[in-house]
Amino acid sequence: MKKFLLFILFSTLLQCTAFSQVTKTGTTAAKFLSIGIGARANAMGGAFTSVANDASSLYWNPAGAAELNDFEAMFTYTSLYKDLDINLNYVAVILPAGEVGNFGASITTLDFGEMDVTTELYPEGTGERFSASSYAFALSYARNITSDFAAGITVKYILEDIFNSSANGFAFDVGTVFKTPFFGIKFSSIISNYGSKLQMTGEDLLIRYDADPNNHGNNETVDAYYKTERFELPLKLQIGISKDIQFLNEQRLTLSVDATHPNDNSEYLNIGGELSFLNNLVSLRGGYKGLFLEDNQEGLTLGAGLFYVLGVFAVGFDYSYQDFESLSYIHSFGVSLKF
Repeated sequence: MKKFLLFILFSTLLQCTAFSQVTKTGTTAAKFLSIGIGARANAMGGAFTSVANDASSLYWNPAGAAELNDFEAMFTYTSLYKDLDINLNYVAVILPAGEVGNFGASITTLDFGEMDVTTELYPEGTGERFSASSYAFALSYARNITSDFAAGITVKYILEDIFNSSANGFAFDVGTVFKTPFFGIKFSSIISNYGSKLQMTGEDLLIRYDADPNNHGNNETVDAYYKTERFELPLKLQIGISKDIQFLNEQRLTLSVDATHPNDNSEYLNIGGELSFLNNLVSLRGGYKGLFLEDNQEGLTLGAGLFYVLGVFAVGFDYSYQDFESLSYIHSFGVSLKF
């Protein structure tokens, strides 16, 4: 146990050191990794790293998975932006293994749909169609180090493709959750998407190149490839705090705040709340994304959820609405199963 704790702490410190050296604000690859997962979490404004106690914890903070005592599966569907055929899907399972810890697996896909192939000669389209998509395949492990402290890690393989070109790489997340002795307040920290840079390669970058245009003869041109830039992943450090307030026996109010320091933007806060009635049967949620972020396009978030216990099974349904100024709004739907 001591060795495991030292490993987690050393890994976190190592990543913090590397992360502190990243000062640029610019473009990153695999930006879909920054899109919030889960209708419940999104309805709470993405202020979820210290709250995460369902299968979406594999995205928000793998340490939260240590809290689960039952098998859980989750599927979420997010329609990104009005009138655009762009969908984000997430499926995850968590398998508790007693004192050994909890194991999880998840798949995230972003589908841009099909688009027309255009060229300089055919700006209205050649008649061909192409597609673009992004994927993250992840394995997670979480464990309670003490009764009040949990740690978790996620390792993921990332793939992005567009037409006949693609980029891939690996990344990992390391997170912790600490239940403080002060009024039941929970504190979380996580570093996400620490890994290799991504570089596009593929047939679409193939060209015919003439190394010496002034020399005429055989083999005037040869096959060559455009060399593309290597882009960093959307690395971010998050610190969260939350508090559950119980009242009137079966009612609960959860308040949470997350502070985020990304490598491709300025710092910002997410704030959220969840009000649950009748022992979590019905939940109402709200929040705000990107507080203090310059030129913030996100903002108000709202949502609701239902949670039914049917014998040894429990089923949850969640919905969230997110305001997105330039591109209207975002809808998320989720279903979860526990047994």
